[in-house]
Amino acid sequence: MRNNKIATILLTIIRVFLGIEWTMAGFEKVTGGASMAVKGLVANAIKNPVKGPTGKVLYPWFNSMLSAILPHYKGMSLIVSWGELLVGLGLIFGCLTTAAVFFGLMMNFSYLLAGAISVNPQYIFLEYFIIIGGFNAGKIGLDYWVIPWIRKNIFKNKLPA
Repeated sequence: MRNNKIATILLTIIRVFLGIEWTMAGFEKVTGGASMAVKGLVANAIKNPVKGPTGKVLYPWFNSMLSAILPHYKGMSLIVSWGELLVGLGLIFGCLTTAAVFFGLMMNFSYLLAGAISVNPQYIFLEYFIIIGGFNAGKIGLDYWVIPWIRKNIFKNKLPA
């Protein structure tokens, strides 16, 4: 997965597919004003937390965090909207691919913890292939130039090769 040329092509296809999906979701929120959607999602997750078979709330720590976020839903909407858009663009163009997919995974897991199943399991499954592929996932993209530049100019021999 990390060095194979066929894997590079397959990872690029997966990456671009996910990138388009994330970009469309983020663009819709950025241009459509998603503050009420995020407020609704957070309020619903607090009101109807994820419960196990016995009726016990499974993620009380997450629900507590959401309760603290709810008053600040407008700022959270901005972060989520732009986060989705930037994750998508990073994946489409293969720029900082590993970082983009990491933040995509964080959002997918957050949505799952809030009880929104939707496409999140499918995205998580595909995103793991990109994480495992590492640099190879962004090789057909801007990472081909960006990552060596970062290693040379920002870390200046502080990272192992």
